[in-house]
Amino acid sequence: MAFLNIAKMNQRDEEKASREECTLDGTVDHYGRPAVRSATGGWFAGILLLVNQGLATLAFFGVGVNLVLFLTRVMGQDNADAANNVSKWTGTVYLFSLLGAFLSDSYWGRYKTCAIFQLIYVVGLISLSIFSFIFLVKPKGCGDENTPCRSPSRTHIAVYYVSIYLVALGNGGYQPNIATFGSDQFDGDHAHESVSKVAFFSYFYLALNLGSLFSNTVLVYFEDKGMWTLGFWASTASAVLALLLFLVGTPRYRHFTPKGNPLSRFSQVLVASARKWNVHLPENADHHLYEIQEHDSSNRKILHTEGFKFLDKAALITTKESVCDLEERINPWHLCTVTQVEEVKCILRLLPIWLCTILYSVVFTQMASLFVEQGAAMRTNIAGFHIPAASMSSFDILSVATFIFIYRRVLDPLVARLKKTHRAQGFTELQRMGVGLIIAIMAMVAAGIVEHLRLKHASNECPRCPNSSSSLSIFWQVPQYMLIGASEVFMYVGQLEFFNGQAPEGLKSLASALCMTSISLGNYVSSLLVSIVMRISTTHRMPGWIPGNLNKGHLDRFYFLLAALTTADFAVYILCAKWYKYIEFEERNSSCLKNIGDSKQQEDHIDLH
Repeated sequence: MAFLNIAKMNQRDEEKASREECTLDGTVDHYGRPAVRSATGGWFAGILLLVNQGLATLAFFGVGVNLVLFLTRVMGQDNADAANNVSKWTGTVYLFSLLGAFLSDSYWGRYKTCAIFQLIYVVGLISLSIFSFIFLVKPKGCGDENTPCRSPSRTHIAVYYVSIYLVALGNGGYQPNIATFGSDQFDGDHAHESVSKVAFFSYFYLALNLGSLFSNTVLVYFEDKGMWTLGFWASTASAVLALLLFLVGTPRYRHFTPKGNPLSRFSQVLVASARKWNVHLPENADHHLYEIQEHDSSNRKILHTEGFKFLDKAALITTKESVCDLEERINPWHLCTVTQVEEVKCILRLLPIWLCTILYSVVFTQMASLFVEQGAAMRTNIAGFHIPAASMSSFDILSVATFIFIYRRVLDPLVARLKKTHRAQGFTELQRMGVGLIIAIMAMVAAGIVEHLRLKHASNECPRCPNSSSSLSIFWQVPQYMLIGASEVFMYVGQLEFFNGQAPEGLKSLASALCMTSISLGNYVSSLLVSIVMRISTTHRMPGWIPGNLNKGHLDRFYFLLAALTTADFAVYILCAKWYKYIEFEERNSSCLKNIGDSKQQEDHIDLH
């Protein structure tokens, strides 16, 4: 009978183990226990976060996509100043992503960071909606193409900028963490979930673009007609709904515990290596480098790699340290682990790739500034219906949706078969980012050609058109928007996958923030380029390349300049991509099933006695 009881209990335990299989990547549930695969994460949590991202993006672009027109029509700024202010604001949004990533990786964790910054986001949108209605959009209905608004006072301007920079803080701190938090819901060490983890980044970027579709069509139309307050309140409602939806999924999320301040870990490596600057590194250094022997499934070790040998000295066990008891607490400012050193190497290897993406972001940011100003100076009435210039970015969104499908379902499998590779992907992430740069060059050439044609039609066929207008249809902008969308699929989705896949466990949010910070610096570089170009091109009483009246300028030359700069950037990128060495992680196993097995053995022992 005892053997029968043991057999029945073994069967029950196997069923229980299959139900309670834990994740292999060391994630925990909301209560800090090992995350059970069937009860947490997966596409249930993933879809909640995708919808959350879509709604939050709808709110963000409800403010951002028409910001350049709000600054010119309501705040009374000229085209160059408005374009610069939009670039600075957008850049600040992404710069705040570094703050959110630091707090997430170091102290708060991704869930808490997302919740707090979403709350700040909502407060900023509420403030913007209220103060715009009370102070700025006066008289009511002003801010369209025909009705100017009253000049705002300095106090009103200050309140406005406080509101939109609260929006920047909230959205910036939230964005890099929601992308990484979403990928956390899939176990990268599990055969099936690892495929879903890669797919999540594509769907995440798709959700981001679909969320902005409503803003770029419906909200843009109402705001273009002077209904700015309605647009801002719609954005506020969307942000509130996104926050509530995020909180609903709380019991189902998987979490990685924060790993501590990465700045202190980096500093320890630099200080420890500097202390041993004169120490000779043995040829076969692997056997002389320090690493913690404990196995922790939540903190995967990084294998030693060649390169940056001076940093290896931080993990080198010297004669003085070898006589010490290494089981005792080691002073990390004197001796670091191999994993700690490899974290620093990883960031140093990522930096050149990251720097090469900044100029691409300069191209990308034109879609929210100069593309809009260019479209506003074209024929926007089609069959009696007015097309808002900012709504043309809908073609970018449609392009993203189309090319994500084409890439994942057609192009990538085709390339994988041609390469005869066993990888799940045909293109590597670095190859995809290179393709994105090539398409971005094509987009700038297309934009320059369209602007050249617009100027030609303005001077020859439309002598009596309104100031800064042309008879060329706004739909000539479709190719440049479509090309930008296609380049995003290769560049930004590939960049998200690459940086998250290559970053160590305690730097995942920072990796996503680096992606966003490249957009931030791209906006600042764009603003700097516009300022330099205007300073040089306005000499000898010339109107400059980007004057208030675009018909008197040469915006096409600015686009061609960007194409030339991106071409040079692509050449540098190829060298950096060839130099890059991929990070290698130690394999790990989950301890959850082991715990179940240990408890089963204890029960068998009790039953036999």
